[in-house]
Amino acid sequence: MDNSKIKIFVDCHVFDNGFQGTRTYIQGLYQELAKDENILFYFAANDIENLESVFGTKKNIKFLKYTFKNKFLRLLLNIPYLIINNKIDFAHFQYIVPPIKFCKYIVTTHDVLFIDYPKYFSFLSRIKNTFLYKKGAKSAKIRLTVSEYSKNKIAQHFNIHNYHITPNAVDKVFFEPYDKNEVQKIVLEKYKLSNYIIFISRWEPRKNHQLILKSFIDLELYDNYQLLFIGDTTSNNQEYFDIYNKLDINIKNKIIRMDKTDFKTMLLLLRGASASVYPSFAEGFGIPPLEAIASGIPTICSNQTAMSDFTFQKKFEFDPNNEIEFNEKLKSILDTDFTQEFSKISNQIKENYSWEKSAETVKKLITDF
Repeated sequence: MDNSKIKIFVDCHVFDNGFQGTRTYIQGLYQELAKDENILFYFAANDIENLESVFGTKKNIKFLKYTFKNKFLRLLLNIPYLIINNKIDFAHFQYIVPPIKFCKYIVTTHDVLFIDYPKYFSFLSRIKNTFLYKKGAKSAKIRLTVSEYSKNKIAQHFNIHNYHITPNAVDKVFFEPYDKNEVQKIVLEKYKLSNYIIFISRWEPRKNHQLILKSFIDLELYDNYQLLFIGDTTSNNQEYFDIYNKLDINIKNKIIRMDKTDFKTMLLLLRGASASVYPSFAEGFGIPPLEAIASGIPTICSNQTAMSDFTFQKKFEFDPNNEIEFNEKLKSILDTDFTQEFSKISNQIKENYSWEKSAETVKKLITDF
């Protein structure tokens, strides 16, 4: 590789786990940035075969394998060694950085929700993250976040103001046309799913899985629909399981959970869905509802925190604390054809949330140094 070119190291350890917002962010941003062959990229994770399947093989991309799976050893030993050995100019991290610097740091602080919504986070994690996130931000030469909401909250709580907004965007694949009937046939044959409502999100109490479960029961949707949850478990949601464990076995059979789902499977299942819901109480951004709408799926979304920025979605937003409103919005998208409205929203998403714009922001910040 050409040593005269800028070298960017990207910590991709999140690709070793299930889908989450930080993974979507890194993937979208760097698939776009990697088109610039004047910059050399070093993507690091334990599973580099997975990384190669995501980013492809290009002359300006190199994949680096972590020796350790333990996050502390990764930060203390793996990453500093790789940075020094490859003579890296910039290293990009999400939230947390290695304690010793051997190059310029880029840090994306997606949110500080644990400060404003402490009940969803343990006391220890709040203390730890407050210290580490602030330290990471102060160590960075380039500071990024994903929404105006998060930028304001970081300024409020950390008193750090020079953040640049690089919003999450929707990958072009979500806008691609597809044959709905053909997709549904494949999903039925392969996964025994038909006429289902989908919620894509990792499992945490703040994600509010229990709201859709309550509606599924109260509205007796199990008579005509299945309910599909896609996402790995980050922390236990006891309120959900208190409800679920009391259900009749016939209703439980209509509720399906899938963990460790790859992107191709997730996209197929999203396209086959009758409707998508996103009832989260708190998000630093909230990309799954945008991806669902881009895929042509009728979608309702919480109106809290950063999701309040989705002004084009007002007709299909709800207060996640209001079960009655949620039930009304859900029944509405199940019973009414809103194809034209969601088509307009999809066009607005395509226009306003693009990885090209976020990549241009990062590229300019890097080249300005």
